[in-house]
Amino acid sequence: MRGSASDQKVINAAMAVLAAAPGLPSRADLAQELSDGVAAQRRGYYLPDEDERLRAGFHRYLAVRVSLWDAVQNLLPIVDRRARAKKLDFYRAYGIALCASAMLWRTGHALLDMAQGRDVVWKKLDEAEPRYGIERKTFTYMYAGLTSPKIMAKYRKSWRYYRRHTAQINAALSGDPFEGIVPLLQNEAGLAPPTIRESIYERLHFRGFSYRRRHISAARKTLFAVFEASGARIAELKQPFIKPSGSPKRVNDAVRAKVLDFCRPGDVFITRHDDALSNVFLPGFWPHGALFLGNAVQRAALGLPDIETARHHHGERIVFIESKKDGVLFRPIEDTLELDAFIIMRPNLSDNDLRAALSRAMSHVGKLYDFAFDFSSADRLACTELIYRSYHMAGDIRFKPEDIAGRTCLSAEALMNQAIGSGNFDVVAAYGINGDMWEDGSAAHAALAGSFSSEF
Repeated sequence: MRGSASDQKVINAAMAVLAAAPGLPSRADLAQELSDGVAAQRRGYYLPDEDERLRAGFHRYLAVRVSLWDAVQNLLPIVDRRARAKKLDFYRAYGIALCASAMLWRTGHALLDMAQGRDVVWKKLDEAEPRYGIERKTFTYMYAGLTSPKIMAKYRKSWRYYRRHTAQINAALSGDPFEGIVPLLQNEAGLAPPTIRESIYERLHFRGFSYRRRHISAARKTLFAVFEASGARIAELKQPFIKPSGSPKRVNDAVRAKVLDFCRPGDVFITRHDDALSNVFLPGFWPHGALFLGNAVQRAALGLPDIETARHHHGERIVFIESKKDGVLFRPIEDTLELDAFIIMRPNLSDNDLRAALSRAMSHVGKLYDFAFDFSSADRLACTELIYRSYHMAGDIRFKPEDIAGRTCLSAEALMNQAIGSGNFDVVAAYGINGDMWEDGSAAHAALAGSFSSEF
């Protein structure tokens, strides 16, 4: 599988699906939310703690859905009819994409079941939630796609194709790193999609409710289709259109060149996308984090381990370590800084403490992404958890995770507040806060403080 960009896309998609599987809430996971919904429907409103649980579960589903949608998108060129001459590639990509679509379909219907006959639940899920970037009527758009008879027919078609070619698809997914997909796909295959009668009932229920809530903004639309045998469709996703499609990211090659000249190993980047596509449904203006490792010369000078595993794909262009949907990986600057704005924090540490912290960070390479954002376990890491586990207890640095809707975690903005407020990190540069402008020192500190609910 090594060598081609196409092969790497398939590997990345498989890793994203494997990481997403435990992050998607099942019917069993939603038992408490279902009980809350019954009680809310009876009284006519949600209590604050019930509200938080419901929104946290919905947010988690939406966050994972974005990653799975992106994985399927990357596989579509391989699954296109013109690519069928390469049967191994086709079957492998088809199996991964179908697994992703089925996971979304199953979990989406678990949420629909919770709202069936409960207008209070539906209205609550349709509320905007600025903390997570959830727009108004998101649930309605999702419901519309999941109850579409046309899409339901395509979903059944995709499974018919799978059942005719199960042996070939399973054989294509044998061996590392794909073998974990097969049991997931087999599990989804054992869960029958809704019958035609059930689909008609769901659609009628949707129409009855939407008739009472008909006014839908044309600017907010759902992109929904189910991956079918031709490979021309993808799983549903609400995409926020913040800027024109195809607009370039504001961080360009000149800015990246300045970063390479300016940064030191150990610098922490907190980043954002204007359109929030890759970080959608994460809380705050600043949702994501990454660690700058420096180039080969800088790493050697600090005494960091060599990065043998990364050379095949990127050579000496590796300068970051970052946890994204495809896991914790060493990354070139073009990968990490394909975005619109960032700030740079520099730790106040001795070389010995910095070396130990970055060595810890590097030891996590290869782990899957944690879509549950649960810092209580370390087998999967979210972006800020990588920074937290690398720097906590290095020198005087201490971080305190927070309890959010029953999960122990640390958002990027909370991490910044603690890091800068303690005096253990300095804001050394910022880009993109005040237009396409690079700022450093006190100007960067002031710009950052005014960009979110800062506490430093």
